[in-house]
Amino acid sequence: MTASRSTPTRKVLNRLSLPERTFVADALRTETLGGVLLLLAAITALVWVNVPALHDSYESVSDFHFGPETLGLNLSVAHWAADGLLAVFFFVAGIELKRELVAGDLKDRRTAALPVVAALCGMAVPALVYTLTNLTGGGDLTGWAVPTATDIAFALAVLAVIGTSLPNALRAFLLTLAVVDDLCAILIIAVFFTDDLDFAALGGAFAALAVFWLLLRKGVRGWYVYLPLALVVWALMYNSGVHATVAGVAMGLMLRCTRREGEERSPGEHIEHLVRPLSAGLAVPLFALFSAGVAVSGSALGRVFTEPETLGVVLGLVVGKAIGIFGGTWLTARFTRATLSEDLVWPDVFAVASLAGIGFTVSLLIGELAFEGDPVLTDGVKAAVLTGSLVAAVLATVLLKLRNAKYQALWAAEERDDDLDGIPDIYEQDDPAYHLRMAEIYERKAAEHRRLAEVAGGAGDGDDSPA
Repeated sequence: MTASRSTPTRKVLNRLSLPERTFVADALRTETLGGVLLLLAAITALVWVNVPALHDSYESVSDFHFGPETLGLNLSVAHWAADGLLAVFFFVAGIELKRELVAGDLKDRRTAALPVVAALCGMAVPALVYTLTNLTGGGDLTGWAVPTATDIAFALAVLAVIGTSLPNALRAFLLTLAVVDDLCAILIIAVFFTDDLDFAALGGAFAALAVFWLLLRKGVRGWYVYLPLALVVWALMYNSGVHATVAGVAMGLMLRCTRREGEERSPGEHIEHLVRPLSAGLAVPLFALFSAGVAVSGSALGRVFTEPETLGVVLGLVVGKAIGIFGGTWLTARFTRATLSEDLVWPDVFAVASLAGIGFTVSLLIGELAFEGDPVLTDGVKAAVLTGSLVAAVLATVLLKLRNAKYQALWAAEERDDDLDGIPDIYEQDDPAYHLRMAEIYERKAAEHRRLAEVAGGAGDGDDSPA
């Protein structure tokens, strides 16, 4: 009779594969630096607006218009930042999503289920919290999408500031959540915040995108070909009435992100590596500089917690995000009969879910679109996004600090490289060559200790000799 074999239990949030770890580490380094610049830009905007002597200059710069009028692109500086620079941000998000789907962890449907379900729940619950708050308080339901977005750069900047050694698996989980989050956000913008469509411009945008795709398929190279074409796609998309950032995502998704023989990087990975610093270091901080400028006062902060629209945003970010992401993760593990990695506990997941409540860049963008005709409410919602993000950051900091000693031990184990070959030892446990290298290292150390013991013994014998 054959013995029955037990099916191995699938682990969630387990250690990353070495290629995925390398990619995630590279992406997170850039995003962390970008997050610090984002924080500085937000602080600069708040100071610029709230210092009386500087307030008028902020308004003048934000409202300054430039661009070709005949092409419908004579826009303000703030408008260029929101529609132009953020298209670069969403272009990178599109490449990230494509890479995850064809070459990353999302390629495996079972592995993909966890971050996708968690991200969707992390958007649905905040929207529900906002809606219930405004139904109860008689507020405007238009802003339901404001608290649905996570700002990965801001979240990573918080991690950098508080100095927590969050394990790579949790960092990658946060990054993947944000990628899915960004795609859903752009779908929300395209579907719910598009009013009057210019079908001629929209048709032109699709035609230009088709040319973009054909050139990629034919293997045509050269930035001087794609950059002018990308500007045409963006301009047509903007004039069509669809938010121009959709053009960025569409072009990002078209890039090939699988490697062919002889390639160190796919074209998508190569372009992302080049463009990500521009996105994280320039585009997003400049958008924050011209979007985060809101007047801060005791009465303004008081209204954040008394008006249903602003209270809904704060509760959506702080409560809705944490419950949605944690609940989505737990339910996915429960119904797929998976268990959490033995290195982690469920409070770790809740802490990361709380950190995802930092919803800065895209939340500000959606807030501007949702309440475009009401500058007072727009400023109130911006203040609510800042407040909710700050509260979420403080809550996550407390929760993460409680487990920081454990995180530091996990981080040290993940980074340890005793044989100095550039690959963490934890990834080489099944490689015989690694163990032979380690044996040689320990043999050299043992020989050195024997020599030192003989020297010490000789010195001791000399001391015991009669005077």
